Amino acid sequence: MNTDEYQSYDATGLAQLVARKDVSPTELFEAALARVEQVNPAINAMVISTEDEARRAIADGLPDGPFRGVPFLLKDLTAHLKGTRMTSGSRLMKDFVSPFDSALTTAYKQAGFVTFGKVSTAEFGLLGVIDTDLFGTTRNPWDLQRSPGGSSGGSAAAVAARIAPAVNGSDAGGSIRIPAACCGCFGFKPSRGRVSMAPMVEGLGGLTTSHVVTRSVRDSAAILDLSCAPQPGDFFAIEPPPTPFAREVERSPGKLRFGMLLTNVYGGAMDLEIVDAVKETARLLEDLGHAVEVASPLADLEQVTAIAGILFSSSVRAGIDAEVERRGWPLRDDELQTVTRMVYERGGRYSAREFARALVQMQFLARGIAPAFQKYDMLLTGTLGRMPVKATLAEVMGGGSFDLDAVSARFYDFGPNTQIFNITGQPAMSLPLMWTETGMPVGVQIVGQPAGEAALLALAGEIERARPWDARRPPEGPLRNGQASKVEAL
Repeated sequence: MNTDEYQSYDATGLAQLVARKDVSPTELFEAALARVEQVNPAINAMVISTEDEARRAIADGLPDGPFRGVPFLLKDLTAHLKGTRMTSGSRLMKDFVSPFDSALTTAYKQAGFVTFGKVSTAEFGLLGVIDTDLFGTTRNPWDLQRSPGGSSGGSAAAVAARIAPAVNGSDAGGSIRIPAACCGCFGFKPSRGRVSMAPMVEGLGGLTTSHVVTRSVRDSAAILDLSCAPQPGDFFAIEPPPTPFAREVERSPGKLRFGMLLTNVYGGAMDLEIVDAVKETARLLEDLGHAVEVASPLADLEQVTAIAGILFSSSVRAGIDAEVERRGWPLRDDELQTVTRMVYERGGRYSAREFARALVQMQFLARGIAPAFQKYDMLLTGTLGRMPVKATLAEVMGGGSFDLDAVSARFYDFGPNTQIFNITGQPAMSLPLMWTETGMPVGVQIVGQPAGEAALLALAGEIERARPWDARRPPEGPLRNGQASKVEAL
């Protein structure tokens, strides 16, 4: 199989080829490696290679799962792969080797996926760009001067550039949906408790969840089916549904009521291209028989940034301190990037009382938003507030020294519509339905009811059939002429 053929299939399609013996897992693997050679130098998405381990897994015989032989990548954050480095995009963690597989990684293995590397992330998942001291800058396949978003930007860039049809990601404030919007992919954030974080704890007080960035809705649904197994001791857990999510994609969602926001969730302005994409999606939904009306911005959101700031900075502080204690020597000045260092220092100023109060406020905020979803079945918004920003933090901030509040304000302006639904724990998805005249994708976000993945995926399937997007690909020329990337072997 050559790389052109490889790029023409989603994960489900590749798995079907393997099942019919039209192609072998080794042939798929070699095609994926060839694609890495072609495009990764330009985008720097894959940063750690596990090629030798992947070859051994194929030679030992892959499980007869639904994705047997399909090439797959993990985000270098959250999902542990035993014996493989987990750097979290930081010099501090550059030599840390995972001592176990996450429950999610085990599920991927049992499904037959061939994990051949890890993709980049912002340091500790903190920013909406990937520009790290450890691995350098990750770039958007649609425009190499722009960011693929963060923190799962390496995941979305790898999917958009056809390195792998589905890539693991995590989302604590939009980190799956924002990159999906930037890169023209399908990004689905499950409900809190739908995907277990075992054997680790739920990140950031329950804000973090894991899933994948994909090209197709059916891949996302089928991978969620194999991922949604509660584990003993889960603090948040939702039982798997009686009907597989993969079957929900094929059904009609029925007639739904949508609230549409033409501002961001705080009532602020969004870029015109994003507003136009929301309006065009509303017209498509009405053509499909749904009801759409303009909604008011969500109420009482002024606490969001403060709550998230306390939870993020306190959790980052605790995680870094735990690593420093584990290894047994003090934190060095060069081990954290400037913004991470500021987050770390701010986290040290919050008391246990303030952290506990933020957790309580998070729950009250979720209850305050709930009435909006009694009037509507789903909410339609832009995924982003602004079109994809430049690739480096210095470019985004205009150079000079960084102030943490200014950095936070810039990225909330860029991605204002996602964080709130990590707080409420609702499922949400970004769909790549529109492109600008200059060829940049524009994502729209649809938010469902709590534990409402089935309805969202049924709708996504209906939309994908009506307005398919997978034929759109980034321009190949710039991808083939990139500079050398920094891929490190295990």
